[in-house]
Order: sequence, then C-alpha cells, then structure tokens
Amino acid sequence: MIREFITYEWFTLLCITSLLFVTAAKYLFGLRFNDFLLVLGNSKYLKIYSKEQKFIDAFDGLLFANFTIGLSIFIHISYSHLVSPITFDILSFLKLLFAVSALFLIKVLIERLISSLFEIDAIIDSYVFQKTTFKNFSGLVLLIANLILLFGLNVSNIAICVVIIVFLLINSIGFITSFKNYQKLILANFFYFLLYLCALEIGPYIILYKAIKDYLA
Repeated sequence: MIREFITYEWFTLLCITSLLFVTAAKYLFGLRFNDFLLVLGNSKYLKIYSKEQKFIDAFDGLLFANFTIGLSIFIHISYSHLVSPITFDILSFLKLLFAVSALFLIKVLIERLISSLFEIDAIIDSYVFQKTTFKNFSGLVLLIANLILLFGLNVSNIAICVVIIVFLLINSIGFITSFKNYQKLILANFFYFLLYLCALEIGPYIILYKAIKDYLA
C-alpha cells in the first residue's frame, strides 16, 4: 500500500538541496571527492587528507550538510512507515534538522575541547576526522536511499530496515578503523575509553532519540 505525503514537494526541494551540496563538493574538490568515494575499501583518503584537515573544512562542511538533511528525511520516512503515518510540517522538520545538526556539531566541539585540555590534539583531530568521513559517506548512502524511498513505486519496511543496517554498518566500520589505529592507547586507558563511550558516543544519541520523539509526538 502506497502512503501519500501531503507536502511531498518539500521532500523534493530538500533532496535537490542535498544534491546541490554534493555537486558543489564534487565540483570544488574533484580529486578529493573521488578519493572519498573509495574510503570504505582504501585507507588512502584517511592517510592523505587527515594531515590537511582544518578546523573549518569546506569539503566536509558541504557533505555534512547533505548528511544532516538526509538523516532527518530518513528519520521522518522511517517513523511514518515503521511506526505511524505522520503529516509533514516544515517548521517541525526544521526543528528536527536543527537538533540533528546541533547534536553532531556540539559533540565535535566538546571532543576538540577535551583534546585541548588533555593536550592530545593530534590524536583527537585524527579520530574526529575519521568519524566525520564515514558519517559523510553514509550521508551519500542516505541521499540515494531517500530518493528511492520517496520516488519509488513501493516502500517496504524491509527496504527501510536494510538502509538502517547499511547506515549502522558504515559508521561501525569507521569506529572500528579508529579503534584499530589507537588500539594500544585505548587498552592502556580502557576505563577512560568507557567513560568516553558513555558520555560522547552513547549519550548524544539518547538525546537525539528524545528530540525525535518530541518532533514526532
């Protein structure tokens, strides 16, 4: 059974906006974008561009914008099909988009603040870069998935679950990659690593879950 979205044109505009961000990243940083597309099977991108990263990076910024829009759209679609149909409201959606964006940005700022306090800037900068890279890559997957889910003839719960699994798998690969790179350091400070996981990896997603519940309530 096909479910109709009343304000379907907003999804079209949002997807076009995401495509413009990705296109701009491809146009302005062609070589880097091509290397970025191979990040899952090749560590070349991480090795080269982690050394060239800046506090404010235009390439990552463009792809991060695509990621936040794509994730917000996917949250709306998933809830509407897996839980209960909901009417799209642009103001409510913008609040969700703001919550998603703010969560990840604040999380990065806190991680950089901690790195400065403990004088481990090089390690944290590399770690944040790796996580951001895989999140941005999953943003490309979400863009394609959203286009298929929105404009496909039929949206199944299985298709949505497959997208969720792929999304989690990509970001898990990023986390495992970082863990392998700093395995000795983590094992030597395992207690602090557990505190970090609870405070900055698990905690923010609990906050995001509550924000999503408020948005969809």
